[in-house]
Amino acid sequence: MIAVENIELYRYEIHSLLKAFYPQETVKVFVGEPDVRKYPEPAFLRVCFENDHIDMTILPADQPAVTKSVQAPEGIVYNEKSTECKTAAKHLLYEMLCAHTGTTLPWGELIGIRPTKIAMTRLKEGDSVEEAALFMEREHLVSSEKAALAADIADRERRILSDIHYEDGYSLYVGIPFCPTTCLYCSFTSFPLSSWKARVDAYLDTLEREMAASAPLMEGKILDTLYIGGGTPTTLEPAQSERLIRMIGQYFDLGRLQEFTVEAGRPDSITAEKLSVLKECGVERISVNPQTMLDRTLKLIGRQHSAQQTIDAFTLAREAGFDNINMDIILGLPGETPEDVQYTIDVIGGLKPDDLTVHSLAIKRASRLHKWIEKNGFTSINNTDESMQIAAKGAADMGMKPYYLYRQKNMSGNFENVGYAREGKAGIYNILIMEEKQSILALGAGSISKCVFPGGRIERCDDAKEVEIYMSNIDEMIERKRKLFGS
Repeated sequence: MIAVENIELYRYEIHSLLKAFYPQETVKVFVGEPDVRKYPEPAFLRVCFENDHIDMTILPADQPAVTKSVQAPEGIVYNEKSTECKTAAKHLLYEMLCAHTGTTLPWGELIGIRPTKIAMTRLKEGDSVEEAALFMEREHLVSSEKAALAADIADRERRILSDIHYEDGYSLYVGIPFCPTTCLYCSFTSFPLSSWKARVDAYLDTLEREMAASAPLMEGKILDTLYIGGGTPTTLEPAQSERLIRMIGQYFDLGRLQEFTVEAGRPDSITAEKLSVLKECGVERISVNPQTMLDRTLKLIGRQHSAQQTIDAFTLAREAGFDNINMDIILGLPGETPEDVQYTIDVIGGLKPDDLTVHSLAIKRASRLHKWIEKNGFTSINNTDESMQIAAKGAADMGMKPYYLYRQKNMSGNFENVGYAREGKAGIYNILIMEEKQSILALGAGSISKCVFPGGRIERCDDAKEVEIYMSNIDEMIERKRKLFGS
């Protein structure tokens, strides 16, 4: 699918909205006419930014062209960047695509991953929850249901984070990039443990060097939350897990932690001994992530465990004394129906977790799922509003309320990811990573540190994704952090 602009303005927004309505299409946006030798396909959309108006034309292959315009208010020009120009262009394109396809999107013309930040801003400016929701409906064409959800979550986030140290505090992320296998949908930094088992200790050696060099950068600041993620941190042997946590405690002051999470994740990596070590080392919150409770889907997506193993791992975690256990599920997995989602929710409901994260499948180009779709077709990937409602009702029936939300590119059904939790069990780090109000020091291959400066400016630096490159170039990773947090 090709779109053509007369001048370069808001190419990303045009691309993202077209992709939201046509997720199965490859979308290209050009300034001026594309080379017909490379792109012989005729343009589907033409956009013309002029001084006093914007014209858009949809040219369907088998129907007459449709052109619509929006006039610029007095004193505003529509052929250069401005908030008014961007809003007008997005609204016009969204309304035209709704009319052309006969469908609307639950999040309207919003294409960002943090819609709750809009509601949060309105609340801080004095709006009520209801007024913040109405603003999202009016200004961003969000459905009333999603606008109410975003405003409700923003209000709950404010209360959960009331004791967080923003200016004089930080959070710490430690990445363990190894997994039993790589899942079909995964684009995160993960490496099969079978290939790296003999070098895990060497990775921990490198991680310790990074800790020793980075800890002084946080001197005098309060560590609010600690999150060990991956990958799958429980691919570590019990002694390696204990070493890792002791290392963290050696270099960082854990005395004022409000939350300590380890993303245990894969049930096939969890044992009673590993759980015992985590509990003894002060871990408070863990994840046991089924993604689905259907064995046929687990096999398809490359998770080499059964639904029963998930149940067994969860039971072991309860027996080890964990009273804050999160479970993740994914809606829109290949071939799954609303009835399948209901089955997964029913099984999870019987386990009574403390936190449930409901993901809409995101189709990442770096994942094996992208190639699977090319081979098997797009129609088997289908999340629905019915499935989302099943998950939401299931969470409510378990006594949970939504507490954080984010979106990703190319999400099935153009929906969202929502975290639900019982009272007092919400994952604080999950909110902080989305809210972007607190600095995060991130260590390990594939991790991204974030420094929030006074006034709200944010800068980032990353560690190399490839484990080999990370280990060989650790001095460079350390220097990046010194430049970021020392500035």
